[in-house]
Amino acid sequence: MQGMLVIISGPSGSGKGTVVKRLDPELGYALSISVTTRAPREGEEDGRDYFFTSEEDFHKMRAENALLEHAVYVGNYYGTPRKYVEEQIEKGKIVVLEIEVYGALQVKEKFPSAVLIFLMPPTLPELAQRLTNRGTEDMVTIEARLKKAMEEVPLISKYNYVVINDIIPEAVEKIDAIVNAERMKPMRSAEEIQKFIDSEAEMKEFLHSC
Repeated sequence: MQGMLVIISGPSGSGKGTVVKRLDPELGYALSISVTTRAPREGEEDGRDYFFTSEEDFHKMRAENALLEHAVYVGNYYGTPRKYVEEQIEKGKIVVLEIEVYGALQVKEKFPSAVLIFLMPPTLPELAQRLTNRGTEDMVTIEARLKKAMEEVPLISKYNYVVINDIIPEAVEKIDAIVNAERMKPMRSAEEIQKFIDSEAEMKEFLHSC
């Protein structure tokens, strides 16, 4: 079956990272790892959570067209390595990009068939509480993230789906359902349709034997 590109966006604190990590590789998911210039948070590992790099090296990757998309988010640079994404789609994988809104729209221009999913908490107070409980940032940064979340709201209409992340397992189930529905669309089932057409001779042979 043809591979697929799925983009999951949402404000910081929406639970994107947690939900994405729950997507089962046995179902064909392949998670892309972003490059970023921000400092690692406690527990994060280079090459597992992100590829952490300097601004100088990041700009070098941009110049060499090695990034599928890139964006600045709350003072840090983020980007998606092009080669990995293209290789996994070629293998028929469901490549999942966890990127911010403007980066997602960049990718959509290059991959019109990409499926865009916006993940969000039920309310803004819930989002503020999640960011505060995380305990990794000061109030100035938290307020900047909440302001950024409000700026993203008008762009939600450019997404294909919205998933409310209130209960994590349910959010994962909704994403699985979206992916399953997308994989059954005719534009993603070219091989199966062709197989059906090519079986005409076999059908005629069967009818002749009856």
